[in-house]
Amino acid sequence: MAFNHLPAAMHDALGPLSVTPVTHSVPMAKNHRPGQPPESGASRPSPAMILDRLAAGAGRAARITHTEHLPPRSGTHAIWPDRIRPEVISAIEKAGIAHPWTHQAAAAEHALDGESVVIATGTASGKSLAYLAPVLSTLLDGSEAPNGRGATALYLAPTKALAADQRRSVKALAAPLGNAVRPAVYDGDTPVEEREWVRQYANYVLTNPDMLHRGILPSHPRWASFLRALRFVVIDECHTYRGVFGSHVAQILRRLRRLCARYGADPVFLLASATAADPAVAAGRLTGLPVRDVSDDASPRGELVFALWEPPLTDLHGEKGAPVRRTATAETADLLTDLTLQGVRSVAFVRSRRGAELISVIAKERLAEVDRSLPKRVAAYRGGYLPEERRALERALHSGELLGLAATTALELGIDVSGLGAVVISGYPGTRASLWQQAGRAGRSGQGALAVLVARDDPLDTYLVHHPEALFQQPVESTVLDPDNPYVLAPHLCAAAAELPLTDTDIALFGPAVPELLPQLEAAKLLRRRASGWHWTRRERAADLADIRGGGGRPVQIVEEGTGRLLGTVDAAAAHTAVHEGAVHLHQGRTHLVRKLDLEDSVALVEQADPPYSTVARDTTAITVLEADIELPWGQGRLCYGSVEVTNQVVSFLRRKLITGEVLGETKLDLPPRTLRTRAVWWTVTEDQLDAARINPEILGGALHAAEHASIGLLPLFATCDRWDIGGVSVPLHPDTLLPTVFVYDGHPGGAGFAERAFHTARTWLTATREAIASCECEAGCPSCIQSPKCGNGNEPLHKRGAVRLLTELLRAAPPEPNEPTTPDGPTTPDGLTAP
Repeated sequence: MAFNHLPAAMHDALGPLSVTPVTHSVPMAKNHRPGQPPESGASRPSPAMILDRLAAGAGRAARITHTEHLPPRSGTHAIWPDRIRPEVISAIEKAGIAHPWTHQAAAAEHALDGESVVIATGTASGKSLAYLAPVLSTLLDGSEAPNGRGATALYLAPTKALAADQRRSVKALAAPLGNAVRPAVYDGDTPVEEREWVRQYANYVLTNPDMLHRGILPSHPRWASFLRALRFVVIDECHTYRGVFGSHVAQILRRLRRLCARYGADPVFLLASATAADPAVAAGRLTGLPVRDVSDDASPRGELVFALWEPPLTDLHGEKGAPVRRTATAETADLLTDLTLQGVRSVAFVRSRRGAELISVIAKERLAEVDRSLPKRVAAYRGGYLPEERRALERALHSGELLGLAATTALELGIDVSGLGAVVISGYPGTRASLWQQAGRAGRSGQGALAVLVARDDPLDTYLVHHPEALFQQPVESTVLDPDNPYVLAPHLCAAAAELPLTDTDIALFGPAVPELLPQLEAAKLLRRRASGWHWTRRERAADLADIRGGGGRPVQIVEEGTGRLLGTVDAAAAHTAVHEGAVHLHQGRTHLVRKLDLEDSVALVEQADPPYSTVARDTTAITVLEADIELPWGQGRLCYGSVEVTNQVVSFLRRKLITGEVLGETKLDLPPRTLRTRAVWWTVTEDQLDAARINPEILGGALHAAEHASIGLLPLFATCDRWDIGGVSVPLHPDTLLPTVFVYDGHPGGAGFAERAFHTARTWLTATREAIASCECEAGCPSCIQSPKCGNGNEPLHKRGAVRLLTELLRAAPPEPNEPTTPDGPTTPDGLTAP
């Protein structure tokens, strides 16, 4: 029997929504009406004061496990390079900026020298101005050219919201320059009638990798004059380009560079990220070019108070009688409500679309109990909304019409929302990079800010709120991406060949895996070799072969059955679990039931309903070893890394009561299995090791399963992933290894680099896993240590003590990692639990 977990948005991680009544008695500022922003000229409460008010309720203070205070910092000024046009400097001064920070001037100098550069300084440190100054100056130079179009620049953002926000900023900054700078957004929301104007006249085009891949590069002859004049490519929030998505973007950028060279251009790349480790290395891997880094942040910073918040245990019991904590969703809704009542403009970041909707609904209900005018000051924001809905919410947030917003990461990146006083983060977002990115949304005007991380009932979250040094004393993660992944590279070679025939000179550009892949693509009759190179042979669009966001195919449209109204979309990879027949679906606070899922036409038909339950899909998973690339002895056991094939099938769904999480029933589903060829790390143990760990056959499956759960939960500390990017399987006797085996695999075709990172940090990773299980106060296992919200087997069986003893024995003979001190007996931490 295999015990498994699914990757990549396979289940909603909300868990039971144990909402308890809350009496809102948050102290208000003097002469301050609840829910209203402070009077003009009034000072904002300090972050510590805001936190004190949040902690004032009954039992609230005990929920704060740690408070980190980051003091304010002064800045260091410089002067702009003399090659920046005086008109641009004057426009910057009119925007209220008398002098640049030292890092802004340094980045501009590199850009004007023709050097690609990554600006890796803190949130709100003025990175946008660092690249805009040389870009605007160059565009102004080009506008005076006697012939031709003049210079152009391309801006890439990972989200549409960020591109729209940047266009507003550029337009305002460049207003004194007249018609010399013509910014325009070109994405899927751009009306067809505007697109021709953008191609012909815009000289600062803001788009995203998706539109560059599907719209601009395949139509490059229509963009010829723009590409011929391209001087700069700006890549904002470059740390988000990781894993499979980052690997796709790396190949898209190589295709862009190839077409630019075809038109005689050699643009300079300007990258920006508030959170990046080894920024020059990561940026070089992304662009394929040598990149200079500017990472010495010279900007001032307001104080930041960062609180770690653990919801309390409830009287409820979950699977196998495990104690249940109040959900992060319910806790975050309370905090957003209280912040709104204080008049503090706030954003609550939530990991799932459903979670954002629920928090908005709960907060509105609580606010209505205080003042019926307040619910309209709170809303939800997530991907899947229609374009006009997103734009309206963004305008309301900018104007201050909204006081509180429950948002997914669709609003995380770079959007300048001045005046935010607090950010609440509902559950660790998966990486320290994202954590600091979200926390940095508040206090962007230089004022102090409050950030609160609300822990989910999850091994990693529980570990972090009790080990704050893992957050505040560690650097952000290195960006993991693999442009040579054949599942990524092959479709981009086809797309490149459709744009221009591939030649031998292109091999170096696209990487060392190209010579091996080209004959395979030729054999598959996707490419054909002729004297001039390799040509695309099909009538279909080659760009459609690459699914760069890893959605697994065409998004599924969610349609209201009675009216035919389009409510939104869901990624194909998540459709089997999110919109199967009978699933509960939330949209803009309204509940719907899925009546039919048509996989062939990619449509889910829903009707509005109000069921007293939520739904959770269940599944089965099997895994086959295709090839072990590396094997290391761990005492008698072995640690391996290589290629695997995973077969998964959603087989049923559970209906759970909203308040208690009680299972009301299980309904079978008839959905097709799906296979995934990917990369995995796995470890085995021998009979002798099991004997030494006192693991008998009755508890072996539960011990392996528990160790697998916890290791998946802790891996995000060591790789730039979250638990939804990875999956796992544990088997008491696997047919390929003939031993008890635990697998952890990347949830993307061809792999994403996460399992490889796990292999190279296995000793540290599994030691933290063992510590997280052993230190949990529960008796037999709970969501804070070994239970998983995405377990396809309903968290059955699990054996907490067995997992600790098993990991202790495995780690006893583990070889040291590079630069790790060698100890004669391996880990010396005591068992931490009493033997059964």
